[in-house]
Amino acid sequence: MRHMETFRLIEAVARAGSIRKAAEDTAITASALNRRIQRFEQEFGYEIFERLTTGMRLNPAGELVLQHYRGQNSDLQRIRSQAADLSGVRRGKVTIAASQALIPYFLPHEIAAYRRAHPAVTFEVNVRDRSQAEKDLASFNSDLALVFEPVHMVDFQILYALKQPVCAIFAEDHPLARRPGLRLRDCVDFPHVVPRAELGVRSLLDAALKPTSRRLSPVLETDSFELIRHYVLHEGAVGFHIPVGLEASPGLTLRRIPERDLPAGNLFLGQMKGRSLPVASSRFAEQVVGALRARETEFA
Repeated sequence: MRHMETFRLIEAVARAGSIRKAAEDTAITASALNRRIQRFEQEFGYEIFERLTTGMRLNPAGELVLQHYRGQNSDLQRIRSQAADLSGVRRGKVTIAASQALIPYFLPHEIAAYRRAHPAVTFEVNVRDRSQAEKDLASFNSDLALVFEPVHMVDFQILYALKQPVCAIFAEDHPLARRPGLRLRDCVDFPHVVPRAELGVRSLLDAALKPTSRRLSPVLETDSFELIRHYVLHEGAVGFHIPVGLEASPGLTLRRIPERDLPAGNLFLGQMKGRSLPVASSRFAEQVVGALRARETEFA
């Protein structure tokens, strides 16, 4: 599979932006790497890099070559996984692009459960916002995406969708913990901590408040739901979260915001359209679908 090594070197140059830096990353000499690239271009019939004074950049033909390599590499990993399955050895690597809210509780539980049955399977979890997760699928950097309120969904094949209301979280001694009929306006009247604009929960909050006279004025804005969850225990503030990303915590109260104030969003498990997943990734996806389905009745 020597041609795959050449593709790997092309990807290294594209990632590094220069022959010199890619040579350091791949532990070969710069002259040898340059010869490999030039030989490939001669055999291919087209140049695949723009030679700039600042380094190397893929041209459109190079982008096609790199996409071809990533597709081939993905297919090769799938075939290897299937071959291992035929021999009775469950091996492989599962790569997941996931919303940050899923990192502390949901994914550790599901990955550990899978590895108890298939200990030879390894995992790579890439924390991505809802736009980056879709790019990860298209570039074959991740097999699966588990993301709240994706943006484009052009190449996103939905494997399962779980409706998720946005909930307010605050300390159990907060005044809102005892208030009947909690409303979104009540939450934003108190000091509040919110996710950044690129995250799905924030986009739902902004859209819900747009027709009203109220606006978010956070005391803390972050891309970390863990920070939100912990911070509300230190100040009389209100945070916002989705239920699947939470577990019971001492001193913390979780209350659903009514959908007339804040419509629920959707957590999607998906893959790139038309792609055949490696066996390990496909079976892990089946497990996650079962776990999400079991949560359908929560906050119904």
